[in-house]
Amino acid sequence: MTPTLPKPTANIPDRAIYERRESGVRSYARSMPRQFHRAQDVWMYDNQGGRYLDFLSGCSTLNYGHNHPILKQALLDYIAADGITHGLDLHTDAKQDFLETFEELILKPRNLDYRAMFTGPTGTNAVEAAIKLARKITGREMIVAFTNGFHGMTLGALACTGNAAKRGGAGVPLNHVSHEPYANYHGTDVNSAEQLERRLSDPSSGLDAPAAILVETTQGEGGLNTASPEWLRKIAQIARDHGALLIIDDIQAGIGRTGGFFSFEGMGFTPDIVTMAKSLSGMGLPFALTLFRPELDQWSPGEHNGTFRGNNHAFVTATAAIKHFWSDGRFEEDIRRRGALLEQRLDAMAAEHGLSTRGRGMMRGIDVGSGETASAITQACFAKGLIIETSGAHDEIVKVLAPLIIDDAVLSAGLDILEQSVREALQGSYDIAAE
Repeated sequence: MTPTLPKPTANIPDRAIYERRESGVRSYARSMPRQFHRAQDVWMYDNQGGRYLDFLSGCSTLNYGHNHPILKQALLDYIAADGITHGLDLHTDAKQDFLETFEELILKPRNLDYRAMFTGPTGTNAVEAAIKLARKITGREMIVAFTNGFHGMTLGALACTGNAAKRGGAGVPLNHVSHEPYANYHGTDVNSAEQLERRLSDPSSGLDAPAAILVETTQGEGGLNTASPEWLRKIAQIARDHGALLIIDDIQAGIGRTGGFFSFEGMGFTPDIVTMAKSLSGMGLPFALTLFRPELDQWSPGEHNGTFRGNNHAFVTATAAIKHFWSDGRFEEDIRRRGALLEQRLDAMAAEHGLSTRGRGMMRGIDVGSGETASAITQACFAKGLIIETSGAHDEIVKVLAPLIIDDAVLSAGLDILEQSVREALQGSYDIAAE
């Protein structure tokens, strides 16, 4: 089950249309210059006969792999029956089935009581709704976010994002957000949660009382930095003590990526608001959700809406995914077991070269020290048939986001490629210019 590389004698198709018509804002296609035309399970295929093992998974949008047969069949059956495709926020069979399944298999077993707000197609829509609701409820403007956090590319979510390059694209001031140090930002000897508590308790600190504290339990794009349960419980307590709402951004870390359906499960606190997207639909279909405590549901009808908040195809596949994967604890246990295997392999790679690892569950990576080195590694991986990308402030983290359903042997084969590519890059034997 090793990747099959493109045939060197294959005719390379004309891709001039992309240079001629597509915006230069594209990024992934630059480091993976292939024309992909089919995908199944953990594999992507190009039109030159190449097969690639996918350790990117649509940035955790494809936790169940590509075109999972059960999800695909549910969607095909629904389409064949002329099911509602687009329904704004009208009641539909697909929406009812999703809400009932989500209530019975996700919320009730976890003793969670949330209202569900269908915000629009992407994660940034869910974050925008969350911070807008927090400001409405509290009457405050300030949001506390954290260093290296990433929450989206629309203006409200972008203001909460730390990355300077992303923020620079706004073209306007990004106000009413304070970026406080994330867990261990100043090292393990400095408790940044206690620093935040002191700042909020000091009327002369200059930090206004926040409407919300917005945090990822594990930072995806920010470099796989992971907060401890103790740190997160302290942040939750600070929010309560200071009249702010706690928002957990579970867009990348949720839906099993870090173990449980929610990344905060078992940590001893309950968020006021949770944002979800990416793998929520199960099939890569656009679907975002903002969950909040029932007493926070103070929206007026239509006060916040969106044309595509009723993606019924995504309701169908999300329902099928929850029923198939989350009806008992077997899938969750398998994620934890496979995450331990991933941890062991990455720790061994890091130890060999005096490096370090980051992350949790099946959301892990290796810190190789620089973006240049990480780029050499990912390009070497791609040349060997492995799709993998980077994250971090300087793109210095090689990030493994393999599908959660990946077979152990295939996972091991992909990690063998990564291990070889790390050695080549660190020893200087891989030549980027040659590719």
